[in-house]
Amino acid sequence: MGHCCSKNVSASVVKDDTTVSAAPNHLAKPPLPAATPSGNGTVDVQSNKNTPAHSFSASPWQSPYPAGVAPSPAMTPRRIFKWPFPPPSPAKPIMSAILKRQAPPKPAKGPIPEDDGGDGEVLDKSFGYPKNFAAKYELGKEVGRGHFGHTCCAKGKKGELKNQPVAVKIISKAKMTTAISIEDVRREVMILKALSGHKNLIKYYDAFEDAHNVYIVMELCEGGELLDRILSRGGRYTEKDAKAIVIQILSVVAFCHLQGVVHRDLKPENFLFTTRDEDAPMKLIDFGLSDFISPDQRLNDIVGSAYYVAPEVLHRSYSLEADIWSIGVITYILLCGSRPFWARTESGIFRSVLRADPNFDDSPWPGVSAEAKDFLKRLLNKDHRKRMTAAQALTHPWLRDENYSVPLDILIYKLVKSYVRATPLKRAALKALSNALTEDELIYLRAQFELLEPKDGCVSLNNFKMALTKNVTDAMKESRVPDILKLMEPLTYKKMNFEEFCAAAISTYQLEALEGWENIASTAFEYFEQEGNRVISIEELAQEMNLGQATHSLLKDWVRSSDGKLSFLGYTKLLHGVTIRSTNTKHQ
Repeated sequence: MGHCCSKNVSASVVKDDTTVSAAPNHLAKPPLPAATPSGNGTVDVQSNKNTPAHSFSASPWQSPYPAGVAPSPAMTPRRIFKWPFPPPSPAKPIMSAILKRQAPPKPAKGPIPEDDGGDGEVLDKSFGYPKNFAAKYELGKEVGRGHFGHTCCAKGKKGELKNQPVAVKIISKAKMTTAISIEDVRREVMILKALSGHKNLIKYYDAFEDAHNVYIVMELCEGGELLDRILSRGGRYTEKDAKAIVIQILSVVAFCHLQGVVHRDLKPENFLFTTRDEDAPMKLIDFGLSDFISPDQRLNDIVGSAYYVAPEVLHRSYSLEADIWSIGVITYILLCGSRPFWARTESGIFRSVLRADPNFDDSPWPGVSAEAKDFLKRLLNKDHRKRMTAAQALTHPWLRDENYSVPLDILIYKLVKSYVRATPLKRAALKALSNALTEDELIYLRAQFELLEPKDGCVSLNNFKMALTKNVTDAMKESRVPDILKLMEPLTYKKMNFEEFCAAAISTYQLEALEGWENIASTAFEYFEQEGNRVISIEELAQEMNLGQATHSLLKDWVRSSDGKLSFLGYTKLLHGVTIRSTNTKHQ
């Protein structure tokens, strides 16, 4: 289910009749428009398994709107350009699914018919929620509208919420035309109910239903959307003010990720201020596209909003890192007032996301701090493995002077799990790498180590268990996050000091994204030469890295002919299996 609280704001649109180059890198990127309705670029679909992920035929841009209905003037224009050759269209399966999921015309008043799910199966639109909404709440005026429903303010008639203003998201059952759309609503309520305890998360009260609608009762936020605040400031924030916004976003997203919930639709419209005060806190809303996800799980359905969707979502294999990309897009908009990836059609937007790099050269970027630009580059890395997590981002130098607490990071559990199951040679390589870490990386690791509450300077499996228990919610149980502890059992009778924890909890991929990676790798290899490097045969190395016999010819460059030990290239391959960037430093 898409965003349901956006406001319809009139906007003037300047029509551009200039020719557009086929290369998305050269598309002109206008500043943020005067308004972005909820349907703007929103992609609310599940993957179409019958359509290839990458089609090289032109996209069939049939309008998803009913006959006689035109899109909002503030929406991305659906203009068709003539290309020299049909461009690759990652949007084709998305648009196909959009057309498939369009709701039929609204039926006459009366009970909602139980439509079939496409295979003759009758859809069950009964959710099991209480049916006494009218007895408990008095509906007020509409405050927002989206594709699947609308939001009204209301007031409690009795009980704990008597005379208290609330927000009610009303989702029409008439638009639940597939089993997927019904499950979306059911899951949204489940996630809202299961997630609790964070100050920047919208508070859930209750859910009701009747023959026509589902009613989700939540906290009322009267301060408007983050998008409205950006526009009221002329399209951009100062760095100082942007930091206050970004910290709140990172904090609540880190909480969701620890609980095993990926939001999948982070954008300025989905952050509301509690009041009109300038320093009012924000609340994350609209979990209609969210899902539970276990630590090692990857999702493949394409959902989200086009301008904020991560590259790996379009490739149909993604996890929590997709939310981090969206935060990068929001931060980019906050600092310069323009979107980092822009085009006149959804297809063009997706090509830009997949191929283009954000512009850090034009105004106002020369006046933006180097730390802010580095922060953005580490969020908007197209390789999801190299992105910071939300918890890591909170320790980045750009945000380090702010007053906030660093939350527990589920990435630590995933990395430590891999470390305790690694071979002795791989662990020695990681220990050498940890000795080369800079202070910037150690700040994050110290914060995570302290959250595990070490005893006598060491942590064991029990520390990891207790840290999760302190943060547990029903959402964490539903997403089966604690199951990762079963894979960390080698720590049961072992204690890990801070030095070894650093070796276990570092990501080589993330380090490779740093400007100083070459120096870190060179220093680490020197440590590895002193302690860890040993004579190894090609066959042993292939077995070490789980490679077949066909790769033996490639492995010859990874072992020095002079002494039979790993070369610098072999060392970096052992760490992460990714070819390092070119460097002028030579190693024998």
